[in-house]
Amino acid sequence: MAALAAASPGADECLEEDEDELEPGLDEAEAEPEPESGAKAAGGSRGAVLTRRGITLRVLLRDGLLEPARGVLSIYYLGKKFVGDLGADGTITWQETGQVFNSPSAWATHCKRLVNPAKKSGCGWASVRYKGQKLDQYKAAWLRKHQPNTPAAEEVGRGDPKSQPPGAPAASPRGAGRRFAPRTPQSLASEGEEDELPEEEEEEAAREGRAPAPEPAAAKRPEERSKKQQCRSLAEQAGTDHGPPGKRPENKPRVPVRYCTLGTRDTARNPQTLVEVTPFAAINKFQPFNVAISSNVLLLLDFHSHLTRSEVVGYLGGRWDTNTQLLTVLRAFPCRSRLGDAEAAGAVEEEICQSLFLRGLSLVGWYHSHPFGPALPSLHDIDAQMDYQLKLQGSGNGFQPCLALICGPYYHGNPGVESKIAPFWVMPPPEQRPNDYGIPMEVEVAYIQDGFLTNDVLQEMTLLVEFYKGAPDLVKFQELWSQDQTYLDKLKGSLASRTPKDQSFAHVLEQIYSLLKLSG
Repeated sequence: MAALAAASPGADECLEEDEDELEPGLDEAEAEPEPESGAKAAGGSRGAVLTRRGITLRVLLRDGLLEPARGVLSIYYLGKKFVGDLGADGTITWQETGQVFNSPSAWATHCKRLVNPAKKSGCGWASVRYKGQKLDQYKAAWLRKHQPNTPAAEEVGRGDPKSQPPGAPAASPRGAGRRFAPRTPQSLASEGEEDELPEEEEEEAAREGRAPAPEPAAAKRPEERSKKQQCRSLAEQAGTDHGPPGKRPENKPRVPVRYCTLGTRDTARNPQTLVEVTPFAAINKFQPFNVAISSNVLLLLDFHSHLTRSEVVGYLGGRWDTNTQLLTVLRAFPCRSRLGDAEAAGAVEEEICQSLFLRGLSLVGWYHSHPFGPALPSLHDIDAQMDYQLKLQGSGNGFQPCLALICGPYYHGNPGVESKIAPFWVMPPPEQRPNDYGIPMEVEVAYIQDGFLTNDVLQEMTLLVEFYKGAPDLVKFQELWSQDQTYLDKLKGSLASRTPKDQSFAHVLEQIYSLLKLSG
């Protein structure tokens, strides 16, 4: 578990140290070239000193195969796209955070670990692309030019020969062999890297008719990123598949499916398909982090979820302790805005980010409701959560979890009147199946019973009642939810288990319940 957060050095880091050490040797060798000419000189002096590892980005830049520019480097991994700038000194600047990496492998390893914390190496030269072509092709072109007698592997690139790096021959026909030739001391498969096949996300997306992952916008450096930016990045996709405000959702029962039945992504599949969560024990893995949630958090989001027949969304504030690997959720921040109302959402998010900052909390997750359905993630929820996990992890140098909570307040399949609130986290699909859906994992949580309701929570409950007052999708709390209980009875019963034992605030809750009766 600690290894997932610590990102201890692996094979690629060791390889990159070798590369950095080897290049000064190259410079010395080229400063005193052997007195020969032609191909022999090019292949002789360089080949005698420069190994495969010694061909770095600085070598390719100096010899004109690459040119420094913004946004010319990219990585595709398990459905995600990362974009980087190539510096004149051979460094790579990741646009999302402004972090600087000394080599393709270091950047690839970092990015892949954000998506898949168990990833050990990045296979950088086969994963990083320069203007759409993989860097190992440029390395191969350099070898053909300067060491023509080096045995070459089959070209990885396919398509128009004009798109190949300078000096590269036309691409081999599809299916003419494996991507790599058998490993030899001078094989084009990078030395010291994992013997894994590079990702072909872009080609596979094109073959399946899917649009490639959108290119992320350039972001400020980590020290310049504010909680406001972090909030906005998490909110970009929340609720994008919902209808207009006030539209009563169809209450057709959705039958959950097992993850193993999904297979490869299918554009014809309904994104609202519910998926059963998988316990970590079922796949012989440990949960990579621990979670503790305050009872006031559950009370507030449960109250929010009960108010309307439409889905609601909110944020979770808390703290992440890297030493204990404990994520503590201390505060819920309901979004008092309608899904799809971008203008109002911006103001609400700014207010929430200010609240996070003033309380010294970090953004640690989000919640939403399935008013009349089970508290299980849909395919849309799974994709959104995977994106959020990546955004939160990308905002710092280490692993930070992002928790998702789903509340099902009025689902008649719940045992009793208490709402089901289900935490989940998404595990990336297997690397050999990058176009599968992420795996929704059941998260075990410790619940902390608060001693009293804070004024913040009571005020937020009052503001929520005021916000939904008179709305066409407001729940009519005096109507019957079951044969012998009204919707208000259902709400009170659900909140009872999450209410602190201190009854000094009971009269305030009763005032809020009275407001609910009148608001309809």
